[in-house]
Amino acid sequence: MATLYRLLTGEDDSAFCHKVSAALAQGWVLHGAPAYAADPTSGVMRCAQAVTKDIDAEYGPDMKLGQQ
Repeated sequence: MATLYRLLTGEDDSAFCHKVSAALAQGWVLHGAPAYAADPTSGVMRCAQAVTKDIDAEYGPDMKLGQQ
């Protein structure tokens, strides 16, 4: 059994919210609080949310985490 970790990132918009919602629907679990930062180059807010998921398999660096 392995615990997988992903850091979802993107602009603070509905597309980012859908990305996190899709991960939750696939069994990923929120890990910690989201983070926000201003991107001075583009002038937009960026956000990040860590998610984890326990799987019944051995971890390997060639795994496609989004497909787990």
